Amino acid sequence: MSFRSAGFRPAVFGTALTLMFALPAGAALAQAGTPATASTAAAPAAAAVAAAPPPVQVALRPGDAKIGQAKAAVCGACHGLDGNSVAPQFPKLAGQNAQYIVRQLTDFKSGKRQNPIMLGMATPLSTQDMRDVAAYFSSKKSLPGVADQALVERGQTLFREGDPAQGVPACMACHSIDGRGNPGAMYPQLAGQHAQYVEATLKAWHDGTSWGDDAHSRIMPTIARKLDANDIAAVASYVEGLHGVGSTTAAAP
Repeated sequence: MSFRSAGFRPAVFGTALTLMFALPAGAALAQAGTPATASTAAAPAAAAVAAAPPPVQVALRPGDAKIGQAKAAVCGACHGLDGNSVAPQFPKLAGQNAQYIVRQLTDFKSGKRQNPIMLGMATPLSTQDMRDVAAYFSSKKSLPGVADQALVERGQTLFREGDPAQGVPACMACHSIDGRGNPGAMYPQLAGQHAQYVEATLKAWHDGTSWGDDAHSRIMPTIARKLDANDIAAVASYVEGLHGVGSTTAAAP
């Protein structure tokens, strides 16, 4: 993570010097019988400001996974050094879509998505830092999880077919058939994600939590409100067991 010192701005410093020299000159003119006006003193200062070069715009580059590894080291305490968190209350970031990670970090930093810990972690990050961290985690492989056999049938139905009677669309319509998500639309990867984390997130959406007021942010809260506690538990468990295209969901005996 990098911190930038504000430093001194040459244009402002130059203006201050101009004003210091302009004031004695005005006083001398007044003693000579020539009235010193505000415009007389301010003219050189205005010229100095006008002549100052424009601020340098730093171009953002694509995320660099190698640079991001060092920046992401502190994230490992909760999310695992390779993005595979051990504690199920913390989401796996390994293999997650980079664009999605950047958006979430941006929302944490702005306060749109509220979490005291993540606010502190995201606040010092620049946009470039976020891109690098996201590139690192997205380059790692997510380790598979295991679904609860008792919940697989209902979870699979919700994931692959939805529940038309309740107005619930199939999860795979946005998150893809294998749960790998849709990077272009910033729909996150779900395959292998901890069921406990997914369940807690769906419950929060069900109870009214949202991470913004744009149309994209309103999709999941609207869907989650149509799910009951049993459906939430079933689909959360199912996505943890998703392994990839053509594979069956791994289930605990």
